[in-house]
Amino acid sequence: MKHLDIAEALKSQNEGKDAVVCGWVRTFRDSAQVAFLELSDGTSFGKLQIVIDKSALAVDPECTKLGASLCVKGVLVKAYRGEGNELNAKEIHLLGKCPPEYPIQKKRTTLDFLRGIPHLRLRTNTFQAVFRVRSVAAQAIHRYFHTHGYYYINTPLITASDCEGAGEMFRVTTRPWNAAEKSEADYYKNDFFGVKAGLSVSGQLEGEVAATALGKIYTFGPSFRAENSNTKRHLAEFWHVEPEIAFAELPDVIEVAEDLLKYLIRAVLEECPEELKFFDSFVEKGLLEKLNHVVNSDFAVCTYTEAIKILEEKNAQFEFPVHWGSDLQSEHEKYLTEKIFGRPVFVTDYPKEIKSFYMKQNADGKTVAATDLLAPGIGEIIGGSEREADYGKLVAAMDERGMDKSAYAQYLDLRLFGTVPHGGFGLGFERFVMYVTGMENIRDVTLFPRSVKNIM
Repeated sequence: MKHLDIAEALKSQNEGKDAVVCGWVRTFRDSAQVAFLELSDGTSFGKLQIVIDKSALAVDPECTKLGASLCVKGVLVKAYRGEGNELNAKEIHLLGKCPPEYPIQKKRTTLDFLRGIPHLRLRTNTFQAVFRVRSVAAQAIHRYFHTHGYYYINTPLITASDCEGAGEMFRVTTRPWNAAEKSEADYYKNDFFGVKAGLSVSGQLEGEVAATALGKIYTFGPSFRAENSNTKRHLAEFWHVEPEIAFAELPDVIEVAEDLLKYLIRAVLEECPEELKFFDSFVEKGLLEKLNHVVNSDFAVCTYTEAIKILEEKNAQFEFPVHWGSDLQSEHEKYLTEKIFGRPVFVTDYPKEIKSFYMKQNADGKTVAATDLLAPGIGEIIGGSEREADYGKLVAAMDERGMDKSAYAQYLDLRLFGTVPHGGFGLGFERFVMYVTGMENIRDVTLFPRSVKNIM
């Protein structure tokens, strides 16, 4: 039906105009002569007040129920209180009833409760704001890469190779669960693809193929990790931003990562001021100050070895003491970003044993040209590296891990036919949305979160 979005109806230039608006009832107030409805349609943080002259317009009681959907015709006038407009109603039509059992009630709408009703939680202020921010951030990602000369590539979601080499892939199969086969090889031979297949954990390997032909590319799509983790920062299905850059070394990767992150934060600050003001007031106090500090800071850079030396001096205060060769835990990332540097920091040159096989081996024989960007309040938000361009070194790294090289034949070919220095990184999109909204649980920044024992 032809109607005006509430975001437009609230604008001053529409004052005095006839309008048709649609939305869901958020509040209802009644008095002897006048009644007031507040409508939301999700297009704006603001709600539109509907003013009803009871002497001129009779209203179906079902139109006053919380959650009911309405179509209202009337005249937009300057709001009696506050900014924007309100609508003097001439006609009110009920589109959809909403019974008293409607679960979005003020007394029950904790985030934990709302996770149990993901199909309805978007009707709350918090989740509408989250997903408007998410949409703006997604558009900004495409805008950034397009204006910087990158090509958008769609990499396969079904693959025969495990990018991370960790075996945490979801299996893709058409065979029944009780298929009787003499061996695993026979099982997969009779499967749809004739080989073991799984959902992609990353588009990086295929992205490298594209980058070594097109120069600069990026992927932006879902990734899948069958990791048995129930933390506030992990999902089984998440969205991944992954640029790959030919003729690039680790410092180039770091430069692009910092520039991208600042660009995205600026875009959200500029395009979602009402949403961020809300999050700053009700979700994370000081959020706006934090984000402005990030975009106005030069990110720090330190090696893993330097970071471990700093942390070892404070080992007594950590639940997980560190040593050279151990991975950094959340408490260590928090200490580095908030106590030592006071800003985001790139930690570089990790021990090769705790990083992926494809990372460029440094001359010391112990570390790889990898980096993680750690941000105050969330920890790791970007992980990247220069990729190993030497065929012999890459094969050796795969042999050390006992990997099946036949599954990576095409990837290895890139090192035989005109190999070049190249690198890239991955930005977990949900973690970025968490960072700019202050939401503490990754399940609250994705539409239907997929995690261990949860596929609602």
